[in-house]
This record gives sequence, structure tokens and C-alpha cells, in this order.
Amino acid sequence: MTSRIPTLDIRRYDTDRDAFVAELGAAYREWGFAGISGHGIPQSQIDASYDVFKRFFALPEDVKKKYHVPGGGGARGYTPFGVETAKGAKHSDLKEFWHIGREIPRDSKYADVMPPNLWPEEIPEFKEVGYGLYRTLDQLGSRVLSALALHIGLPEDYFVDKTNFGNSILRPIHYPPITADDIPNERAGAHEDINLITLLVGASAAGLEVKSRKGEWVPFTAEADTIVVNIGDMLQRLTNHVYPSTTHRVVNPPGEEARKPRYSTPFFLHPNPDFLIDVLPSTVTTDSPSRYPEPITAQGYLEERLKEIKLK
Repeated sequence: MTSRIPTLDIRRYDTDRDAFVAELGAAYREWGFAGISGHGIPQSQIDASYDVFKRFFALPEDVKKKYHVPGGGGARGYTPFGVETAKGAKHSDLKEFWHIGREIPRDSKYADVMPPNLWPEEIPEFKEVGYGLYRTLDQLGSRVLSALALHIGLPEDYFVDKTNFGNSILRPIHYPPITADDIPNERAGAHEDINLITLLVGASAAGLEVKSRKGEWVPFTAEADTIVVNIGDMLQRLTNHVYPSTTHRVVNPPGEEARKPRYSTPFFLHPNPDFLIDVLPSTVTTDSPSRYPEPITAQGYLEERLKEIKLK
């Protein structure tokens, strides 16, 4: 019997903090993944977001492609089907997506690497609904990071001033129906995320699989009111692999299920672009020496990785 990835109620962070922090930390050390319930995000907000996103993806191709920014690395707006490719994969992922980024003043020191958002004029409420979900998930992600900071002996607010202008991304994804049986591509090939943590809200169908430490692929289809939160490579590097960034994928469903579209919306929580990812001294021991003696800025690391997945 394969052990299951745990789901924890984040309300316990306020009512039973020490135990919650210990359990959450243990889940991430083992899996790099956990489900978060009790998050307080209304189902009506999630449903409204998916309604808007589905309506965008249903627009004609030539309309959607108006919002594609060539050479932009997919940072904002629309990325067409068949572009993103998992690192080392031969075939592109079976998906198209949209990117919403943080709204910042255009005279900000980060303006050169955090461009303004694009909004589809065909769907007037896309901006309000989409950015509302962005802000909600940003706040929840900050709570999760507070708990993780406590778990490794850092102040609760350690990440606050390192993510307040984070180059975080909300990514509504559409995986179209698969109409051929012998297709070599996967909906999302095996990969690790780039950022600090990822929050996945309301995946509409099964398909997410997480690779265990034993090398087994473990399906993780969360309950409707659960947000899946996983560790990204930046946090793995910062914590010297105390928190592993676990390989995961979205597999193609069998039979008739493959003929149905799949939608999901991950929120990739990033640090501020100039944050220096340097291994935390508290995570270095004689048994676990630093794996990354050379620090790198969050922006520098992001650009390296975007090239690997064919977005740069």
C-alpha cells in the first residue's frame, strides 16, 4: 500500500500552531507536496475564475494569438498550444495557457523584468476575476511560507519582505481533448517547478501524479475544497534540499476520458527578482554540506530555467 500525500487544515496554524507546523514540515520533507484545506477561498470565487478562463480558451485561435508576445518568454498574456516542453523531453506538452503577473508601478525598479499585464478585451471581467484570484492565492501562499519558515527555525515573517514584489504568476491552463490514441506527448511531461512554492486550485480532472522517493508515480487528485501546494526548485535550493522539489506530471487519461478537456490553474509564487538564493546556513550540516556554494538571483535563475523549457 503506497502511503498517501497528506492534506492538512491550515486553520490549525492559528489554533494548534506547533503541531501543524511539524506535520506540514514533515509532509514536505517526505513528499514535497501537501494538500491544504480550510483555506477560506470561496468556491464561488474559484468557479467564477474557471468560467472566465474557459471562455477565453474557447475564443478563436486568431483572437487568442493577438495576446501572444513573441520573445516575451510567456511572461504575460497567451502562450499557444505546443510551445512549452518539459526539460529534456522530446515532445511539447499538450496545453495552452495564459499568464497573469503582479501589478506593479511602472516606475518600479522591477519594471524591466515584470512587464504590465495583458487583458483580453473580448472578456471584460477577466481582469477583475483573474487578478482577484491572483491576490487570494498570493495571501494563502504567504501563510504556507510562514509555517515552513518556522519549521526550519526562521522567523515567521522571514519571507515577507522577500516576496512582497515577487515575480509570481497565475497560470490558467487548458489541456484540449486528446483525439488520437498513439500520441507520444503527455499533457504535462515530468518536471519540477521553478519557483518557491506552487498552489494549484481546482484541477477539474484526475491526471496529476507525484513521484515518490521510491520512484513510484502516486496519483494525487485532491478533494474539491483542497488546494495542492508543492515545493519548487528555488525553495529546494534555498533550503539545501530540506524541502525537495518533487518531480510530477499530468498524464493522459484512458479511453473516453481523454476526449474531455482538462483545466487547471496553478499559482507560481516567486521571490522578488533581486532576491539572492543562497543556501540557508541553518540547513547546512556535516552530513548535508551545501550543494550550492554559488548564490544566484531569483531573476537569473528564472531566466536559466525558462530557456530549458523552451519559453525563452
